[in-house]
Amino acid sequence: MKSLFGRVCGGLASGVLLLVLTAAASRTNPVDEAVAAALGSRDADFAERCTDEVFVRRVYLDMLGTLPQPRETEAFLRSRDPDKRATLVEQLFRREEYADYWSLRWGDVLRIKSEFPINLWPNAVQAYHRWIRQALHENRSYDSFARALLATSGSNFRDPPVNFYRAVAARDPSSLARATALTFLGTRLESWPAEAQADMATFFSRVAWKKTLEWKEEIVYSDPLSKGDLATRLPDGRTVVVPEAVDPRTIFADWLTQPENPWFARALVNRVWYWLLGTGITEPAGAIPRGADGRPASAGAGEEVLRVLEKEFRASGYDLRSLYRLILTSRTYQQSSVQLQGETPAEMAFTRYTIRRLDAEILADALAWLGGVGPGYSSPIPEPFTFIPDSQRTIALADGSITSPFLVKFGRPSRDTGLLSERNNQPSEEQALFLLNSSEVRKRIDASPVLKAVYNLPKAQRAEQVRRIYFVLLNRLPTAEEQNLVASYAETIGDLSRAARDLAWALINSKEFLYRH
Repeated sequence: MKSLFGRVCGGLASGVLLLVLTAAASRTNPVDEAVAAALGSRDADFAERCTDEVFVRRVYLDMLGTLPQPRETEAFLRSRDPDKRATLVEQLFRREEYADYWSLRWGDVLRIKSEFPINLWPNAVQAYHRWIRQALHENRSYDSFARALLATSGSNFRDPPVNFYRAVAARDPSSLARATALTFLGTRLESWPAEAQADMATFFSRVAWKKTLEWKEEIVYSDPLSKGDLATRLPDGRTVVVPEAVDPRTIFADWLTQPENPWFARALVNRVWYWLLGTGITEPAGAIPRGADGRPASAGAGEEVLRVLEKEFRASGYDLRSLYRLILTSRTYQQSSVQLQGETPAEMAFTRYTIRRLDAEILADALAWLGGVGPGYSSPIPEPFTFIPDSQRTIALADGSITSPFLVKFGRPSRDTGLLSERNNQPSEEQALFLLNSSEVRKRIDASPVLKAVYNLPKAQRAEQVRRIYFVLLNRLPTAEEQNLVASYAETIGDLSRAARDLAWALINSKEFLYRH
């Protein structure tokens, strides 16, 4: 087994790294034009396009948090439609997993969890998560989405957007302002001048809470007893006076969502770029620096790319799917992930898709799919007890407080801060040792309903057996070298079925399975 495992796990298998140039020229994409200009300034060029096998796996993971089923991969590869990649993107928007996975992404940013230090409690968590998922499912415009979160008043059970304020560890105006700046301006307010921080906090100085007779229900509202007008400055430096009868949050929301706002669209497109390509155009992706003029600091070589994305996003009416479509159908997104020898990270900017480990939730669901049964999460605290059925996907798990040792081990965020950096996708020795030695993982592989029929193929179909295992797990066929390696191993141990199970185990432990690429 050592020979087989060492060869398979040593890196991305050679079959994935075969690159092809498509005969049909792609349609002009404004993102690609901006990226081409940025590359030209340093005498660089795009990498070659990834293969169809790589693309189908990549886009399923990035849009659905889900591995493509073998039949889905096969249908895509068989298609002769020259626009099949764009067609696939449109199809993925209609999948239930799309709303599930992007709700998970927003759940991290919006800190959806029931327990300390957020303390939304289970009823509010479910209401909040359903509202976010429905907004994504219906493709609610991002400006409308943001305004609802910022300016809604009412019950945290019956008016779910008010949980934006309850999902902040502290309730003073400064804490609410910091959470708002991080979420919608993509910046760390504590890095701003003290006067700018105080001005920002003023917009949240009248947010108030009151309890009801229902367990853990709370009303969030603008305190009507506050007297006097409020004089403050917007983040762009303009002075405003908020009349006594007006909720200051609405004034801020009006400023935030106006087309000329320098922060709103930029923060969102930079975050989405990070989610889809693994790095922000400006880093850190969730903490854009503030310039001396109160505007976002320049992104350097990526400034024009950000400007184009902002322009297109605003022109679409803040349509999130339009933004995803623009990026996913670009040559930039569809580039190879293969790093050239001696190439530095700076040289790779805009020229490579970033290789990164699968999210904890995606990996948990992939192993559940292979094993035929889900994890079945539960949480005895806080009351009421929460039990998640085995059939529910991990990517659909609403509550950040409901977790497992596996999810913790593989870097699921605690959802305490809303920072993108809270999610840890860095590989570790502990993770590697777990996947190599876990009896539970091995049992799932050996008894896999997905691979059971493949394991039992006769010796005459050994080559077909290997092809099917590769196709199921890696969404591609094995190379001739890989076929020979497995054949040699099978002859050595003299047990074809055992060799097939060992191959599946080795592939699941490979970088090619565990990483986006």
